[in-house]
Amino acid sequence: MLGTTRRRMAAEAFGTFALVFAGTGACVINETTGGAVTHVGIAITFGLVVLAMIEAIGDVSGCHINPAVTLGFWAARRFEGRLVVPYIVSQCTGAILASIMLRLMFPTSTTLGATLPAGEPLQSFVMEVVLTLILMFVILSVSIGAKEKGLLAGLAIGAVIMFEAMFAGPVSGASMNPARSLAPAIVSMRLDHLWVYLAAPTLGAVMSVGLCRCIQPDGCCCGARAGACSS
Repeated sequence: MLGTTRRRMAAEAFGTFALVFAGTGACVINETTGGAVTHVGIAITFGLVVLAMIEAIGDVSGCHINPAVTLGFWAARRFEGRLVVPYIVSQCTGAILASIMLRLMFPTSTTLGATLPAGEPLQSFVMEVVLTLILMFVILSVSIGAKEKGLLAGLAIGAVIMFEAMFAGPVSGASMNPARSLAPAIVSMRLDHLWVYLAAPTLGAVMSVGLCRCIQPDGCCCGARAGACSS
């Protein structure tokens, strides 16, 4: 049973705050300590914080904590259209507050964990589309039927985020989340190529709905449920 609208907004704001504070915080600490966290450590941090938030607030808001996921659930007809904008506003607010706190704590950080293409922007765009398509497909698949409850959904989604961050982080930053990229970009004023991380995850999430309809049983993406459990 999902909570009231106010509780859902608060849960999305806090969940996204936790994701950005822990995930991009790991990036910042790795930068300021000369690599103490390591790339693998950053990937694990992102995966674990998503797992923790799914278990903590999944029953309240569905734990989207990602505008692309919210739009993906809406495209799959598993989320109410009237809540799309409030969810996205809550997510972005929580993310920006986390980046502001990191700026106050680590004033010498140049990017605050912002995602930036390592090579050509088009390469990162394609990478982010594919990464988010895979992530959203897993989210849609594990948030139906008996798989929706318990630890399985959180473990599956956290694992996807972890392995995608491990192999794709050095290429595109493995954002898969417009709010995660928007917040540090705004606070650090590193807005170059931000469009990649706003457009590509959104496109990938929407594309995953068609893939899910081709693979999963009827009802997966046809309004069967209200949309729960994400990243």
